[in-house]
Amino acid sequence: QLQLVESGGGLVQPGGSLRLSCAASGFTLDYYAIAWFRQAPGKERERVSCIKSSGGSTNYADSVKGRFAISRDNAKNTVYLQMNSLKPEDTGVYSCAATRRPCIGTLLYDYWGQGTQVTVSS
Repeated sequence: QLQLVESGGGLVQPGGSLRLSCAASGFTLDYYAIAWFRQAPGKERERVSCIKSSGGSTNYADSVKGRFAISRDNAKNTVYLQMNSLKPEDTGVYSCAATRRPCIGTLLYDYWGQGTQVTVSS
């Protein structure tokens, strides 16, 4: 089956760091743009970051600029999200998504992972 599987979530204190991984199985990510989304309790899902298939172009939500970094390793069929200086408002379920189109701000992606919980709390 074609799947995206996230890992690396957990509980971290404010100011801490966490690295999320998004691994594909059943298909290769080489030709897909990959985005990270998050959804906090009671709020709509928002796009956190996106990386082009080439890896040369990235973008970030204003709320995470300077703190998060997205990268990809096509040889490992994996995309990463490095999260630093975490804040309580970063708490939520983080999901990765893939699209053959350029990075888009909508939710119309071709494949979605089931998500991994990130909790930032003291």
